[in-house]
Amino acid sequence: APAVREWTRLENERTRDYYARVSFRDGIAQQLLQLRSEESARYYDLQERKGRIFALRFKPPAQQPVLVRLSSLEAPALWRTVFDPNAYNTNGTTSMDWYVASPDGRLVAVSLSEGGSEQGTLHFFEADTGRKLADEIPRVQYPGGGGSAAWTAGGAGILYTRYPHQGERPAADIDFYQQVWFHRLGTPVAEDQYSIGKDFPRIAEVDMETSEDGQSVLAAVANGDGGDFAHYVRDASGKWQQVTRFEDGIKRVKFGRDRALYLLSRKDAPRGKVLRLPLDTPELAKATVAAPEGRGTVQEFAPSDHGLYVSYIMGGPSALYYYQRGSTRPRGIPIPPVSAVSGLDSWQGDDAVFGNVSYVKPFAWFTYNPAAKVVRRTALAMTSPVDFDDIEVVREFAVSKDGTKVPVNILHKKGLKRDGRNPTLLYGYGGYGISLTPGFDSARRIWFDAGGVYAVANLRGGGEYGEQWHKAGNLTAKQHVFDDFIAAAEHLIKRRYTNPSRLAAEGASNGGLLMGAFLTQRPDLARAVVARVGIHDMLRVELDPNGQFNITEFGTVKDPEQFKALYAYSPFHHVRDGVKYPAVLLTTGENDGRVNPAQSRK
Repeated sequence: APAVREWTRLENERTRDYYARVSFRDGIAQQLLQLRSEESARYYDLQERKGRIFALRFKPPAQQPVLVRLSSLEAPALWRTVFDPNAYNTNGTTSMDWYVASPDGRLVAVSLSEGGSEQGTLHFFEADTGRKLADEIPRVQYPGGGGSAAWTAGGAGILYTRYPHQGERPAADIDFYQQVWFHRLGTPVAEDQYSIGKDFPRIAEVDMETSEDGQSVLAAVANGDGGDFAHYVRDASGKWQQVTRFEDGIKRVKFGRDRALYLLSRKDAPRGKVLRLPLDTPELAKATVAAPEGRGTVQEFAPSDHGLYVSYIMGGPSALYYYQRGSTRPRGIPIPPVSAVSGLDSWQGDDAVFGNVSYVKPFAWFTYNPAAKVVRRTALAMTSPVDFDDIEVVREFAVSKDGTKVPVNILHKKGLKRDGRNPTLLYGYGGYGISLTPGFDSARRIWFDAGGVYAVANLRGGGEYGEQWHKAGNLTAKQHVFDDFIAAAEHLIKRRYTNPSRLAAEGASNGGLLMGAFLTQRPDLARAVVARVGIHDMLRVELDPNGQFNITEFGTVKDPEQFKALYAYSPFHHVRDGVKYPAVLLTTGENDGRVNPAQSRK
């Protein structure tokens, strides 16, 4: 609306005018530009097909990552562009939502969207030449339910998530009711065929993958964002069979190379156990335990030829183990202390590939061979123009309102004087079972050199201690998340790292909601709050384009008890006149379909 655009222009103008008067801002901007430009490229979302390795490669000042094909993981790891969105659209506003390579590695399907909308159309490219095929499939991706695709054997066709087309559903349902359809390359989209999904929930979110031999396809169907899943397997004839239901507590399923499915179960095991189920008789009752529940929470797992790799999260940091098939006694794999494992996979034999990063060392890809018992750093390792050798990482525990101990990871220069005067930035999230794990950011060097302390709180609502930790911070228990963050802030003050006049807090999305609750409930604890793409009106959020998907995490105003809980902490309803609030910066994305920009504008 013109009035909203004008209001936004004036808000931005006022903000820029403020920043123009901050004398040190230009100097920081130049330092940030230099740091980002001198960083090496970052490689992520690795996919291997028949010896071909694909990755997304991101190197500022490019606006968007580039889809590349790698010669190997070893030096020199030469790369060739498959698709560059920066050349496709020089404005830098075309982004890749996701990509999936065909089983033989000859073709790649890419969902592209415009202007941060995440409303994706599926495109196809030849891996060797980068040539774009004529096929284009609209409405495969939307920010609420996401989207995915899975190739069938030989790469001649693809299964994809399809949202209703105009006229198929009422306008209120047009971005819901995902189904799976089949497209044969080279044929009109109008001839595509329905495959499965008519019985899926309105808020279904479908994620698919193809077995290594291309004969089977797995579809994981999430019931919104609350963390419950059902799984279906399609055989070579095109027939689907349901393997798990929402109430079964199965959170993730993967194909093994041994004609078996591997399933992450939290049924009677809130920290998770991994089950093995023969693909020929995929009845859940016949599953056996491949990795029992342990002290840590299962984060990722990857079947190999003769075993299973499992990464665990230990309240924040990771631990990595290998289980020989037939044994439930794991072998520990050495990784740096207080670090995070991600992208865990096994491409061939019993070798593993995984990423690792810590608060003080940049991200790198590693391989592990269980026979040699050797972890090797690959050529895909980020280098930073600055080092953090003088930075100390301490892990302390704040005590929340109900006595729960909440981990707080605190980064600062060695020898820091705890006199209560250090500028401190506290970051939090606390939702959807998402864990805040160690991560490296060279830009923090500027903060540390200015005497700053950086802290990350592992709040309830996340997955750091398993499903019980998540459930203790969602629906009517959401206030625990805010109590935990308040406790983390009080801990930093009590331990004399800082004081309220030198404490800033930051969070995004669900963490933006956390910022709204924090500043309205305890405005006395911080000097500044940054809420990025936040949710703030909890009584209206389910009416937003993405709102229905969040009901399984936040609750609904239609339930009396959930309404009371939502109203009790809804930031928008608890701003009071006459209160001295922290300085607040609210940022939002104008085309954001995941978090309605109206939430921040309010």
